[in-house]
Amino acid sequence: MNDPLQQAPRWLAGAGTVMRRAALPGLKPAVRRGGAVVDRLRASHAEALGLGRAEVRPTARLEEGVALLRVVRTAAAGGADGYRIQGWCGDLALECEPGPTRLSAPAVRLANLRQDGGQYPSEVLRGIRLWSQNQPELARWINGVRSRHGNALRLIVWDDTGYELPWELFWLPEDAAHALPGGLLGALTVMVRWTTTHDAGQGLPSATDGQGAVIGYLHKDMADDGTVFAPYAHQLHFEMTPFLRALDAPPGDTGLVYLGCHGTYGDSLPYLSLGDRTWAEFDGEAMGVLRRDRSLVCLNACHSGRFVDNRAQGEQALRGFAELFLRKGAGGCIVTAGKVGDLEARTLVRRLVGEVASHPHRPVPQTLTAFRARAVREFGSLADIPRVRNDDGQVDRLGQKRVLRLLFAFMFHYYGHPRTTLRLTTADGTRHTLREGGRSER
Repeated sequence: MNDPLQQAPRWLAGAGTVMRRAALPGLKPAVRRGGAVVDRLRASHAEALGLGRAEVRPTARLEEGVALLRVVRTAAAGGADGYRIQGWCGDLALECEPGPTRLSAPAVRLANLRQDGGQYPSEVLRGIRLWSQNQPELARWINGVRSRHGNALRLIVWDDTGYELPWELFWLPEDAAHALPGGLLGALTVMVRWTTTHDAGQGLPSATDGQGAVIGYLHKDMADDGTVFAPYAHQLHFEMTPFLRALDAPPGDTGLVYLGCHGTYGDSLPYLSLGDRTWAEFDGEAMGVLRRDRSLVCLNACHSGRFVDNRAQGEQALRGFAELFLRKGAGGCIVTAGKVGDLEARTLVRRLVGEVASHPHRPVPQTLTAFRARAVREFGSLADIPRVRNDDGQVDRLGQKRVLRLLFAFMFHYYGHPRTTLRLTTADGTRHTLREGGRSER
């Protein structure tokens, strides 16, 4: 019988880590509970990796420097919507059961952000700070793996709750003993997201080296997005049908698939759309280029990273555009956690895509981390969050816009492997190499 761990990529071979006594206070109670906890962690870890309850080798380990955080929807006391957190990184393991501070937290969703209407950005940020402070065990575990691996740490957050928890904005406390600065997780550590991809027969993501040209669709309102791709070989469409046809059998390699358009969201799957096509219509397309080239997909559209619990269509599954494109073979997806339709947010995403394309030597998630870190520096001290109103009772609009710019930078989420790279063919037919500043002939 084939060993499923032998078939998995080398870096996720840690499915069966035995939990040892950890030097983190929040983990000691779990260790003291003994073998039952170890067995449960091992079994649930195997299940999280798509291996079901299969027997796994106790000595198997995640690749050095890779940490996995698994977040699963589970009912809390009284039947409230809650979640369980489990973490693995070498011999540092974490288990946090559902409880009064691990509920669905709808007020911290970035989809709540609006410049007019909705929640004030400063209140969303303050809510995220409180949500983070209520997870001390998780903060200690993350700082523990940061202390061990430093800048080499790569964190995968596999969240199947559908609660839209803002992991990139998780507020870490300073750890002076290990010289670790505090701040927002997605600006301090290279992190990616992952989700269960249904009917695809895969667990965690595998590394890809996307390379080739750009195929894009641009709504007329977002035609300016095309200027980002001027230095690269590109094929841009302003109608959806020819764009989708191009994804079936393009003549050469495709490194990036880009959609710049409007997106919609609702409480059931039929309300999800990109451009003038519904989720189900996209799902019916083959898009063979994705599986052939493992292209990176960027969805610059409102709500493109949000999921729907699809029980209304008879299945217990989270569905959304990230899951759809990953299932069809994309090497990774950049999506948005809410409404990004205003000019400022669109300018941000063009800057982000430009930075990803111009740094082929740097993994895409690392570029995203640098992008967020710059937004934090531009914001200033996180200890100084603007108030909603000035002393004259008027809304501090400049302060709210400053917070909004910060949160927009954290609204772009990456689903895929933390070491995925992108090399785009240039307009003159050459292709960036993995060496910084170099090029090689195609």
